[in-house]
Amino acid sequence: MNILLVEDEQKIADFVCEGLRAKSFNVTHCADGHLGYEVASENVFDVIILDIMLPGRDGLDILRSLRQTGINTPVILLTARNELGDRVHGLELGADDYLAKPFYVEELNARIQAVLRRHGGGTPQHLLEVGSLQLDCINRTINYQDHSVELTSREFSLLEYLMRSPNQVLTRGQLLEHVWGYDFDTCTNVVDVCIKRIRRKIASLQGAGEIVSAIESVRGTGYRLNPR
Repeated sequence: MNILLVEDEQKIADFVCEGLRAKSFNVTHCADGHLGYEVASENVFDVIILDIMLPGRDGLDILRSLRQTGINTPVILLTARNELGDRVHGLELGADDYLAKPFYVEELNARIQAVLRRHGGGTPQHLLEVGSLQLDCINRTINYQDHSVELTSREFSLLEYLMRSPNQVLTRGQLLEHVWGYDFDTCTNVVDVCIKRIRRKIASLQGAGEIVSAIESVRGTGYRLNPR
């Protein structure tokens, strides 16, 4: 699961990031409101953890803007304030939950799991579905009807990133940074090789051959998942 943490207090940010990563979350941290809004609006996350008191732009203003632009990612507010009015206002703006400081990471994790269940609808949280393509995030398999095939960790991360951004063109640079890390050689063709392996595995599933074309090559740029 991909988590965005927008928190300016470094000590709190450090222990939250460390605690959530220990529970196998991928955590992106921003320390000010302007950057937090930019990252939240341009990327796909499963949950946003948003402090109310932020430099540059406060958390309630960020929340308001996200909801006005149609971004419905679950949001958990963090606040040191005890006033009932702030908590009520945050919920009215579209927050899914709030947590007062200080708190334990275990409690935050429980809140994350709760909002994910509420947003999950009829599909189990560990299953990611786009069109006819289903990704099992626990077993790291591609599923089609009664058939499945296992993915390597790189293949899984790459396909998951594409599936969490359907219809969005993702550059090779973005895919490299997300899957292989910022310091990886940008001249490499590992993205293209990995895409070929994923397509081959999808094609190996009985009856799923036509889904292969859903992973579209965008010439000179990167790739896009176009659900059919």
